Amino acid sequence: MQKNLHFTALVLMIVSLFFFSCNRTKNAYAQNESFEQFKKLFTESIWKNNPDWALALGNHEYDERLEIPSKENRIRKLDVYKSLSDSLKKYDWKKITPENSIDARIMMNYLEEYNWSCYELKSFEWNPAEYNVGEGFDLILGNSKVSLEKRLLVISERLKYVPEYYIVAKANMHKPTKEHTELGILQNKGSLEIFEKNIPDSLNASKLSNEEKTELKGHLAQALSSMKEYIQYLTEVQKTINKDSTATSSFRLGKVLYEKKFRFEMQSCFSVDEIFQKAKDHKTEIHTEMNAITKKLWPKYFGSASMPEGLTAVKMMIDTLSHQHCAPDSFIATIKKQIPQLEAFIKQKNLITLDDSKPLEVRETPMYMRGGGAGASINAPGPYDKNAKTFYNVTPLDGYTPDEAESYLREYNNWILQILNIHEALPGHYAQLVYSNKVDDIIKSVFQNNGMIEGWAVYGERMMLEEGYGNNEPEMWLMYYKWHLRSTLNTILDYSIQCLNMSKEDAVKLLTQEGFQTASEAEGKWRRATLTQTQLCCYFTGYTEIYALREDQKKQLGADFSLKNFNEKFLSYGSVPVKYIWEMMKSGEKN
Repeated sequence: MQKNLHFTALVLMIVSLFFFSCNRTKNAYAQNESFEQFKKLFTESIWKNNPDWALALGNHEYDERLEIPSKENRIRKLDVYKSLSDSLKKYDWKKITPENSIDARIMMNYLEEYNWSCYELKSFEWNPAEYNVGEGFDLILGNSKVSLEKRLLVISERLKYVPEYYIVAKANMHKPTKEHTELGILQNKGSLEIFEKNIPDSLNASKLSNEEKTELKGHLAQALSSMKEYIQYLTEVQKTINKDSTATSSFRLGKVLYEKKFRFEMQSCFSVDEIFQKAKDHKTEIHTEMNAITKKLWPKYFGSASMPEGLTAVKMMIDTLSHQHCAPDSFIATIKKQIPQLEAFIKQKNLITLDDSKPLEVRETPMYMRGGGAGASINAPGPYDKNAKTFYNVTPLDGYTPDEAESYLREYNNWILQILNIHEALPGHYAQLVYSNKVDDIIKSVFQNNGMIEGWAVYGERMMLEEGYGNNEPEMWLMYYKWHLRSTLNTILDYSIQCLNMSKEDAVKLLTQEGFQTASEAEGKWRRATLTQTQLCCYFTGYTEIYALREDQKKQLGADFSLKNFNEKFLSYGSVPVKYIWEMMKSGEKN
């Protein structure tokens, strides 16, 4: 309690500075100096109250702490956030710079979203997969900037919190969903390797004293026991759910909660209903383009055979092309080989400046991250550890049956695998997040917007093909549109499932018949749609905003428009909502 009072006093002291500043200064941004100080206090408070988030962003100041997800901690955090919100409202946002005004809106959005998540969303009650301590320990163990012995001592201290963490996790549960219960079991089982192998192996290789090793082993044994008890608890919950449907909640949010979550997470200039309609319209446009390309390709692959009407011919063409793919055991190797090729094309076309000093490592997806429905992802270092490696996580196919592997690889055929690598690596997530970490403004670096991040990756796919990647071959363009349909259908699918009660049968039908996806891909997307909400919307939402901004810039600048200048200017603002980047670019034009 004393710490909270001390914190509140600090906030009030800093906020009071702006009154003094107003009396002393008559410039247009009289409160800016005070606001800059408040931002530092704000972020410091965020990390103190979210040590796991701090760790994920490369801030190792609080590594020894594991946040206990208890009701008491939520209440304490809500009190702190209420104080921050009250202080933020005392500023006149017209008396701080436009850039800081955007920061203020981002900060307020975060505070309001947390309040909403505690009182309305309440995912801590129905999502058992929220509780998994594996990643934090993995990040600490992999922090090569600190000696192995120091890392292990931090781990030893952090392990003390694990038993209470899982006790609280079980106490929080109230009618968990079947889907998130299954994911919680799978991913916590995946984390066991860290505690049963990685930490013990590191301990054996360390120079810790026998006493320190014995103490760590004791903490490790208790942590492992509590994690296994949680897994067993979820297994029993799963059995109960299978017997009694009233013991579980639906994974569907419903329209009211979904709209609010979309507003908080996307911070888009479009409403969720507007994006849903745009996605449906865009689907029709893509089908028209795919029909035209198929007509052009038909004689090459089907000779004089008559071409069916509508999407049937498109599906036949895609099925024919999709047989061209790599072997299952060379999937990850093929991805590694393509990264330098993408880099060379970007440099040749002078699309953006790449930072060769920032490493990218393609690796197998860690076990504790698998099971969510995404076969590839990026783990980028945060703004506090900018020089750490970026990992391109790829799930290997060694657990697939031959039929499953064939289905998967037909989806990620020779053309689409290249587009996947554009999306995840260059000039997609990897390049964008390197730029994001160069932003000096900590608020814009920390509070990253998925719409901007995923939207940039989708925009990057289009930009690369527009600039001639793939030699403008119609096969590449056809497969691009098939891939691009994914982001479009993601929005239609997510909205329809969460708000319109779309069935699995209808979802799979949409993805396979109108999206030309394989059965295995459609099954995986259904699973992903049952485990996330609004995340699937961020691809199309961000892309729509970014592409519109670029076309607006082309119109405004005419012959003076430079694609490289646009790309780098856009990325220079960090991973903030696109509507704010648009605002800052417009402000820059006026200045």
